[in-house]
Amino acid sequence: MNKKQKKVLTRIIIASILCIVYALLPLEGTIKFLLYLIPYFVIGYDILKKAGKGILNKQVFDENFLMSVATVGAILLGEYVEGVAVMLFYQIGELFQSVAVGKSRKNITELMDIRPDYANVEIDGKITQVDPDEVEIGTIIEVRPSEKIPIDGIIIEGKSSLNTMALTGESKPRSVYVDDEVYSGSINLDGVLKIKTTKEFGESTASKILDLVENASSRKSKSEDFISKFARYYTPIVCYCALALAFIPPVISILLSMNPNWSQWIFRALTFLVISCPCALVISIPLTFFAGIGACSHEGILVKGSNYLEALSQTKIVVFDKTGTLTKGVFEVSEIHGENSDELLEYAALAESYSSHPISKSLVLAYGKEIDKNRISSVEDMSGHGVHAQIDGHDVLVGNDKLMKKFNVDFEKVDSAYTICYVAIDLNYKGYILISDIIKPTSKEAVSKLKKQGIRKTVMLTGDGKEIANRVGNELGIDEIHAQLLPQDKMDQVERLMEEKTEKEKLVFVGDGMNDAPVLTRADIGIAMGAMGCDAAIEAADVVLMDDNPLKLTQAIKMSKKCIRIVYENIYFAIGIKVLCMILGAFGIANMWMAIFADVGVMIIAVLNAIRCLKQ
Repeated sequence: MNKKQKKVLTRIIIASILCIVYALLPLEGTIKFLLYLIPYFVIGYDILKKAGKGILNKQVFDENFLMSVATVGAILLGEYVEGVAVMLFYQIGELFQSVAVGKSRKNITELMDIRPDYANVEIDGKITQVDPDEVEIGTIIEVRPSEKIPIDGIIIEGKSSLNTMALTGESKPRSVYVDDEVYSGSINLDGVLKIKTTKEFGESTASKILDLVENASSRKSKSEDFISKFARYYTPIVCYCALALAFIPPVISILLSMNPNWSQWIFRALTFLVISCPCALVISIPLTFFAGIGACSHEGILVKGSNYLEALSQTKIVVFDKTGTLTKGVFEVSEIHGENSDELLEYAALAESYSSHPISKSLVLAYGKEIDKNRISSVEDMSGHGVHAQIDGHDVLVGNDKLMKKFNVDFEKVDSAYTICYVAIDLNYKGYILISDIIKPTSKEAVSKLKKQGIRKTVMLTGDGKEIANRVGNELGIDEIHAQLLPQDKMDQVERLMEEKTEKEKLVFVGDGMNDAPVLTRADIGIAMGAMGCDAAIEAADVVLMDDNPLKLTQAIKMSKKCIRIVYENIYFAIGIKVLCMILGAFGIANMWMAIFADVGVMIIAVLNAIRCLKQ
């Protein structure tokens, strides 16, 4: 509990003790009235103060006004115990709600711990702690064990293990070495690291994430907007209804020459006001979304607003980019076909050693030996074809069938679902190498779980050939596969799917964020996967999965559905109980104690239900 909550608890205890003592004493008349005013003002002075400010600011109709009118009226009618009890239990409910909000904020607070306090920079031969905001790009910083990495950068010295849980939600440490990229907010677990910064502090991963989470509450869901509008009209209406209940029946009784029973009808009107207080709805609905966003952030799923969390629960179509999303985007040599496979791989690796293309890297990695670049006289990178190189005085061609045809090499074309690298030496065809993109180990399970969650269509879009696309898509159980797509073709496919779906259905596009920004923006919900350190993904996407595990998508949808289910449970429960109790109150069946339950009791139950969103 914080100081404010402890102060409220102290007031509750004092007021409760005074009420118990007074109940045991034979108090009557003015003395009883004056004594009960003490616990009433102890527990309710802040509510009365807020109600007074609301009236002065011409914002009369809120829960503070309802509580003040109802309790002051009860005391003036001589119902001292009921008047104080309403205010007392209302404050207990408010305290309970405050503690619940604090609990739901815990996950956000833990996330805020990724903000570094300082950076270690060497100045005049000494390590000095400076404000991360003052560190420029290209500065060498030192990160010691148990310290947070303050700014994104590349390791130039040292090796260590990093705890990236605050960023990705994964507890498994990540091993890092020289030339590895590291991100702010990660915690260094053991070795000393020297890091060359690649970004300013304000543009680093931790700062981007914190800005995203802090601004999430500004994007309201339809449910929250409904509750805000509902309360705006509901509260004045119930106030006028209470006023009518207090005066119309007695006036009619007078006209009929009957006893008006003013005190009875006024007390019913006051009971009606207490019952009608919309606290349960106004508090529990935003709290549910807040808890849901907090729970997601704890798992490395960053949702930019409750509107996206709500939309996620209505997902019926999921469109995946292939490379980097369903597959690792890391290629490996699967098979080598030729008379001398060692020679084939050696010349292919030497020819591709100057290229940074993932396929080139896979050939060099498969070769597994140090590249002697003295053996390479020249290299010509022929875009869309392959590589033409001079190695050991030999003319070497490594590439696709277009390259072989361009140089009139007599070769046998191979049909395969893998990427094919043909190799020719001195225009003589020597064989081919099959290279495959590795499917992520959790992709198949993710697609299967999505279908169990009610996703009616899964779609995969890729620029790869049809054979490769079909192999990956069929292995994962994807419903619809589209291959050989340019970036604009991907947009066209998403546009087509958007037109085909119904208005209530939502389309999610999942990409790795590097070159999918236009499609991420066009979809109902754009989800960037494996976006740690990727500014483009964090900016363009509505939901950001900080690691590259496709199962996080199923987890996000599951949590969104749970959140929305709880929201509607609270709406139906709160409105149903209140309407029932208001009818009973109007007919004099519900007393002030039932009114307290209809207000505070319903609020506590709704808040308890809301914080279930914190549990996975």
